[in-house]
Order: sequence, then C-alpha cells, then structure tokens
Amino acid sequence: MVSVEERAQSVRDDLADRDGVLVAFSGGVDSSVVATLAHEALGDDAVACTAKSETLPEAELDDAKRVAEEIGIRHEIVEFSELDDPNFVENDGDRCYHCRTMRLGKMFDAAERLDIPVVCDGTNASDADSGHRPGLQAVEELDAYSPLLAHDIDKDDVREIADARDLSVADKPSMACLSSRIPTGLEVTESKLSRVEQAETLLRQWGFSQFRVRDHDGLARIEVAREELDAALNPDFVEAARDHLTDLGFDHVTLDLHGYQTGSVSPESESDPAGDEPLVENVFDSDYPTAE
Repeated sequence: MVSVEERAQSVRDDLADRDGVLVAFSGGVDSSVVATLAHEALGDDAVACTAKSETLPEAELDDAKRVAEEIGIRHEIVEFSELDDPNFVENDGDRCYHCRTMRLGKMFDAAERLDIPVVCDGTNASDADSGHRPGLQAVEELDAYSPLLAHDIDKDDVREIADARDLSVADKPSMACLSSRIPTGLEVTESKLSRVEQAETLLRQWGFSQFRVRDHDGLARIEVAREELDAALNPDFVEAARDHLTDLGFDHVTLDLHGYQTGSVSPESESDPAGDEPLVENVFDSDYPTAE
C-alpha cells in the first residue's frame, strides 16, 4: 500500500514538472497543503493567490496571509464581487457554481498576468465522493488542476500531511464562505453577509472553534459543535449573543440544539467541500422538534 507521504511525494514530483503553478489559496488545510507541496517542488515558481470578496470573512483573509507567510510562498491577493452576478445573488441550488466560476476566473486572470501556466485548487479525493457539488463543475469547466484528487489524497491524508509539516492549520475546521449561511432561495445581500460576519466574530471571541450563524431572513440561528453546546448555554454568552446580534439587525436570535451541521441550509444531497458548503433543509421543517 502506498503511504500518505509517498503520495505527497508524487504530488511534489508532479508539480516539479510544471513551469510554474498558481494555487487558489483560502488558507484552509487543503489549499495550504497544495501550496506547501508546490513551494517544496517549485520554490519561487509557485504562487498562492487569494480572492478577496464580500463572502470572505476578514479573519479568514488575515489567516490566509499568515499561513502563506508560514509556508514561505509568495502570496497574491485579487479582488472581485460575487454580488455583481444576479445568478449568485438569487441564491439557487447552483450558487456555489457561480461563485467558484468567478473566483477561479480571477485566479486564471492572475496566472496569465504572472505568466504562470497552471492553476491548482485544493479539491481532495473525499470531495469527489460527496454528492452534488456545483463548485466542482466550475473547476472542471475552467480546467483547474486538482493535485490532491489526481493522487488520491483524501481529507484525512491532507491533515496527516499538514501535521507532518507542522502547519498551524492541520486541525483547522472547515470554513465555507459567508453566503453558505443564507438558506437557498433567500437573496444574498451585502448587509446579510456583513451581519453574519460580525455575529460570527462574537463566537470566535468567545472561543468557539466550530460554528455558524445562519441568517433566516432576520432570524439568527447559532450552531456550535455539540461538545461546545454547554458553553453556548452560558447565561453570559446568551445575553451577549442576544444583545450583539439584535444590534446587528437580527429580529430573533436562536440556538440550534442539534449543534453544528455541515450544510444545514442547503440541499441534503450536498456536503461540505473545500470552499463549498452544501445548501440545506428548511430550518422549520418537521424534522425539528416542534418546540424549536
């Protein structure tokens, strides 16, 4: 059986044969491992590129800058707005497709400007087996290269590679873009994205590690990891969350007693990718306790 490190070496050898690569870089563990292996293989001919937009939390952009510096790879930042595309704003089941198309398009523009022939992303082998993934359709259509997928490296392998290289993001939870907090069918707006980001800043400051604040058109639904539910029921946090989130413009603030669930506002056929988060069921459907 081929070891994880041997597969990582295969990725390095693969990328070393390229004249240069630009890595679509979010600062999450998947893209960080691709960026690390690319930097090991190509040195200065590998570039990490992060696309800044309204759906990227400022804290995630800061983290991407920090991790790129940790890796030692050159880091470029490009800017765009998903809100310029009415198909994205409409927020149907293909929202991730429209987002990824625009985001990767900016990567290819940057690669052309820098005279880099290959654009890589962090799609891994686990992503390819996770159901309806409109974001992956964009990857295929634009012909971005997914070295982790090509060399059969799944999510557990990615974390093992990151841990072996002492990457600070080895255990970082998945963090999909802010638009994933808005249920499918509800329009994505700058004001909604802004209040979600500010609400999640509060949870981060309180020390929660895996969380979401879902925006159900004025109702804030807080999700935290099940092992953190006790902390979310702390009376001081309850008061702070209620006061802070209503100040941000939410009409009601709730805590989901199911705990954090990937894609709890999207089609159940999807699951969380590197950069996509599935869309989910109606928060008010009959699967939820009637007292909720």
